[in-house]
Amino acid sequence: MNEILIQLGENLQKGRAKVVGELVTQALADGIDANEILQSLLSGMDIVAEKFKNNEVYVPEVLIAARAMNTGTQLLKPHLDNAASTIGKAIVGTVKGDLHDIGKNLVRMMFEGKGIEVIDLGTNVSAEAFVDAVREHKPQVLALSALLTTTMGEMATIVQALKTAELRDEVFVMVGGAPVTEHFCQEIGADAYAADAANAADMAKAAILGK
Repeated sequence: MNEILIQLGENLQKGRAKVVGELVTQALADGIDANEILQSLLSGMDIVAEKFKNNEVYVPEVLIAARAMNTGTQLLKPHLDNAASTIGKAIVGTVKGDLHDIGKNLVRMMFEGKGIEVIDLGTNVSAEAFVDAVREHKPQVLALSALLTTTMGEMATIVQALKTAELRDEVFVMVGGAPVTEHFCQEIGADAYAADAANAADMAKAAILGK
């Protein structure tokens, strides 16, 4: 592999956003294909995700790596065919009544690190807003977050609303958050439960490539 691309992956893992930006700019100037540069960034983020799953790094390290990833991808965007640079699309959001966003933000970053285009609806999102977004954006994956036992029931409302709108079979519904369990996931008719952001990204990628 080109030395610049090796350095790019290594610096991304260390969260050195400025250096990542400089290396991306240099790689483009050297005539390296933008998609090849993107793959180097994605590979670096994959390593960070794997370390996160193994408790070798923690949320702060993931966040600074994701920031470095964002710096690189922003510079690459004008040089990429967007359809070719992403594997699919996902909608993420924290359910109605819940204002927590750290877990949701981490999921978004991990998804983007897998090459998934993400539409982030934010926090306190109603079932109607989720349904409207699925209808408009036609994602392969819908990822719902809840951090409170009092709001996790809203996930069941969203699954039911998708059924009523005849959209349930069009999207892979994932649920996660501190109070959520595998049993709850099955109980409400969602497709998958993810215990953490790294596993969520792996599941989303598998679901997209499997469709």
